[in-house]
Amino acid sequence: MIAIGLLFVRMLCDCFKPRQQLQAEILVLRHQLNVLRQRAPRRPHLRWTDRALLIWLYRRCPRILSAITIVRPETVLRWHRMGFVAYWRWKSRSPGGRPRIAKEVRDLIRRMSLENPIWGATKIHGELLKLGIQVAQSTVSIYMVPRPDRPLQTWKTFVRNHMEGIASIDLFVVPTIAFQQLFAFLVLGHERRRLLWFAVTRNPTAEWLARQITEAFPWDSAPKYLIRDNDRAFGVAFKARVRAMGIRDRPTSYHSPWQNGYVERLIGSIRRECTDHLLVFNVEHLRRILSKYASYYNEARTHVSLGKDAPCRRPVERFGDIVAYPVLGGLHHRYARI
Repeated sequence: MIAIGLLFVRMLCDCFKPRQQLQAEILVLRHQLNVLRQRAPRRPHLRWTDRALLIWLYRRCPRILSAITIVRPETVLRWHRMGFVAYWRWKSRSPGGRPRIAKEVRDLIRRMSLENPIWGATKIHGELLKLGIQVAQSTVSIYMVPRPDRPLQTWKTFVRNHMEGIASIDLFVVPTIAFQQLFAFLVLGHERRRLLWFAVTRNPTAEWLARQITEAFPWDSAPKYLIRDNDRAFGVAFKARVRAMGIRDRPTSYHSPWQNGYVERLIGSIRRECTDHLLVFNVEHLRRILSKYASYYNEARTHVSLGKDAPCRRPVERFGDIVAYPVLGGLHHRYARI
């Protein structure tokens, strides 16, 4: 501070000196700075008072940047910006924060969250209001005990709770004997794992898929939810048709085929029990094969998840002789009593 005071005193004295003497002193000072910069290449350490003085001079006369040699002009500009930010941070500082929550209230919030695991912040906040405790709901959510086993509704829970009103769809590829690709479209009802609809095409467009959805759910038989993957084939026309039918579209997350596990399991069963053992010639041939397998799948094939019953509730036959009926040329058999 003393050096800065002496600087201002000498500045006042310079006001009474002749112009030639001032120019000569400026030239000598610049030469001395050049000599010092050559012999002391290390970066000089400036105090905050020195920085404040340079910033004040820069604000008074921005052209002094061309005369500064001990630091770069960009450095002075950066100091000025930092001072601007610090000033407005101090200007907009908060006079005070929220009042502290009493320990008794915090313990009560934790106790309520432990004793009522299905309660959320809204429910606990309501109970606190009825007890005469005025706190914000955001405060309640902060002090609730985080429990990883809190019974929230996961995707599996959603599928299990809405089993009756859920259908899932998917496409799978079947190669032909001529090395062509056919696409089979499946619609599966989750309530009884019943294969509701299938179709075959060479090019599954959004319009074609929308038409298949209409044919799979005529009149008022449409489900409440439709689970599908994020295939590009399910385009704008398909989404518009689903929405017009009053079906709530539920696409799965990316790279999460397990969220559509029922229809994925159906595709695996069709491959293992049907298409992997047969040669497909064309679209009509694959359609006939899938038609026969669909009848066998819905009416005869037993499912572990259905208590070893068929989707169409196959009755128990206790009397008569056992006869085998071949399915798909003897690939499978259906057994019944006559």
